[in-house]
Amino acid sequence: MNIVETVAEVRNQVKAWRKEGLTVGLVPTMGYLHEGHQSLIARACQENDRVVVSVFVNPTQFGPNEDLASYPRDLQHDAALCESTGADLIFHPTPEEMYPKGFCSFVDMDVLTKELCGLSRPVHFRGVCTVVSKLFHIVQPDRAYFGEKDAQQLAVIRRMVLDLNMDIEIVGCPIVREADGLAKSSRNTYLSPEERKAALVLSRSIFVGKELAEQGETDAKKLVQKMTEIIEAEPLAKIDYVKVVDLMTMQQIETLDRPFLAAMAVYIGKTRLIDNFMMQAGGAVQ
Repeated sequence: MNIVETVAEVRNQVKAWRKEGLTVGLVPTMGYLHEGHQSLIARACQENDRVVVSVFVNPTQFGPNEDLASYPRDLQHDAALCESTGADLIFHPTPEEMYPKGFCSFVDMDVLTKELCGLSRPVHFRGVCTVVSKLFHIVQPDRAYFGEKDAQQLAVIRRMVLDLNMDIEIVGCPIVREADGLAKSSRNTYLSPEERKAALVLSRSIFVGKELAEQGETDAKKLVQKMTEIIEAEPLAKIDYVKVVDLMTMQQIETLDRPFLAAMAVYIGKTRLIDNFMMQAGGAVQ
C-alpha cells in the first residue's frame, strides 16, 4: 500500500489501474480512523478491485470557532488500519495541494443544507461538497463509501451526484457502535471519562425513538419529545437539535408517513456529537 500527497500521483496510479480494466472504490475520510471507517474500507474492498482512502482534514468545512486545529490526527495509525483492511492507496494531501493559492471555486447547495447541522454550521456543507467533488474528480472512482452516522452529509452528497450528473455510485454503510451503544466517532477521544458515560444519552434516546416508531407511533412531535426528555435528564448534555425530517429533502415533517430521519446533535461538555436512525413508514431502514 502506498501513501501519496499529490493529485498527479493519484491520477497516475488510477490511470494505471484503469488500463488493467480494474474498478476503483473511494473512501473519503478526515483521518484518525476507527472501526466505523474500517467498515467502509472493508465494504469498498469487497466491491472493487482497488481502493483509495483519502485522509484529509478539510479546512473549508470548519467554522471560525470549530475544532480544525485540535481535530485528532495520526497518519501512522491510519495507514496501519488501511493496510490491514485491504486498501491499496492513501491520498494524504496538504491543504495547499487541495486549495492552491488563489482558489476561489466552491460547490454549494440549497434546501438540504439549510436544516439540522446546516443551521449551526453554516459553512460546513459548502466545504463538504467542494472537497468531495474535488476528490471525485481526482480519483474518478466507480463507487464512493460514506457512513450513515453522517446522514445529512450522505443525503447531500447523493443529491450533488444526481444534480451534477456525476457517474459515481454512492454507497451508504450502517453506523458502527461501541459495545455500550455510543456511535463511533473520531471526536469521542475528546470526552473525559465522566463525559464518555454521559454521552450514552444519545444512543439511549435513539434506541427509544426507534422503538416507538417501530411500535406504530406516527406523530413526529411525540418522537422528538420523548428523545429530548432523555437527553435533557443528563446534566452534561446540551441539545443543538433533535428533529425528524423527510429522508430525501431533510425538511421537518409532522407525520411519520414516509421515509424519515430522526437526527440529533448534542454537546457533551464542549464536544459536539451526532447520532440518528432512519426508517421507512412502518419498517426500519437502519
